[in-house]
Amino acid sequence: MKFRGLIVAAAVLLVLSGALYWSQHRKTPDDSIAAANKTPRILDILSPANATTLTVRQKGAPPVTLVRSGLQWQITSPQNFPADSSTVSSMLTALNPLASDRVVEDKAGNLAPYGLSDPAFEVDVTTKDGRNTQLLFGDDTPTGDGLYAQRSGDPRVFTVAEYAKTSLDKSLADLRDKRLLPIESSSVSSIDLVRKGEDIDFARIQGGWHIQKPQSYRPDNFEVDDLLTQLTGAKWDASAAAGDAAKAFAKAAPLATVKITGSAGTATLDVRKDKDDYYARSSAVPGVWKIDTSSSSSLGQDLGRSLNDFRSKQLFDFGYTDPEKIEYHSGATSFELARTGNAWLSNGKKMDSESAEAVVTALRDLAASNFVTSGFTAPTIDITVTSNQGKRVERVQLQPTKDGAIARREDDSSLYALDSATINNLTTAIAGVKPAAPAKK
Repeated sequence: MKFRGLIVAAAVLLVLSGALYWSQHRKTPDDSIAAANKTPRILDILSPANATTLTVRQKGAPPVTLVRSGLQWQITSPQNFPADSSTVSSMLTALNPLASDRVVEDKAGNLAPYGLSDPAFEVDVTTKDGRNTQLLFGDDTPTGDGLYAQRSGDPRVFTVAEYAKTSLDKSLADLRDKRLLPIESSSVSSIDLVRKGEDIDFARIQGGWHIQKPQSYRPDNFEVDDLLTQLTGAKWDASAAAGDAAKAFAKAAPLATVKITGSAGTATLDVRKDKDDYYARSSAVPGVWKIDTSSSSSLGQDLGRSLNDFRSKQLFDFGYTDPEKIEYHSGATSFELARTGNAWLSNGKKMDSESAEAVVTALRDLAASNFVTSGFTAPTIDITVTSNQGKRVERVQLQPTKDGAIARREDDSSLYALDSATINNLTTAIAGVKPAAPAKK
């Protein structure tokens, strides 16, 4: 009986061992699906910075070769042009990695059915290690959501997603830098805007800009920065024929000539307008071009702005920083507010914070509605604001008028016309300054 029990136990153990082995080594339907979905990568350049040369060959067009130079790309063939960095970046992203959707054939003897015997386009990539890879792209797949591809030297035929075509199938026009002024805005030191009867010269200084011509003025830094952004972002319209653009430019009305000086020298842009279209001739780009208004939507408007549009209308420059001291003098009303931490003091006495902050807001909102050339003869209000840890001291004098006031800064000969609502806000805030309420026991 004992021997029979031993045989039964051994048989049970054998069955359990077999079941365990089968459960550990069997392939489930999910495993089969995962294996089928794991398709090989056609190319992996490891990092976009690893690529040194790109060549795009489109059927019926000369090959376009791009070479990396530091952080920039340059088109070296068929002609020398700066390359569009965003377009090149999208190409490198598509190649890092270029994955297949599936393998159509492991060893394709006839490539013609896939359009690969005479590819629609080809992309060659050279990396830092000197390795060159040729990628061939043929017809679209029957479903239309991909295309056939092959890596030179690999007998397999793959399908790749449609985005590979949109990202990699680029013409010379697609790859060229279309900026009319291919200058980095951060390197610009001056802008000279010349229009009929007017010349405005902006010079970059520490912390902003300064208007040098027609005379010295405080600028609105945001407006000047916007002008620079529009100028350096303006692109030529690739869909417009160069010959047609030259004819339109010849008959169009001159709008402005702009000279931009940067670390690489000075570039000139001559802009003309014909109805709602703008045309330009740039010293940095050969030819005459129609401006792509989608790339620089307000360039025409910015070039037509008056001098006063670029001048700062704010009386004080402390902006949204918290001033440390405010001095106000007007007839019998005279006081000083000094900030200590979050508290305001006047002659050592704690003041109501809300009323003091109302004065700060009113001073911050002092802005001209216009500029005038006369009427400032007997100022009666004197305000000095200290900010930026004592490094900025601004003094403004105001002369009330029936329509508001005329003001002048100590360091500026400009006369600022303020409307009555602005002055009423200031006088109301000044009148509301009061001591802090006694602490409750």
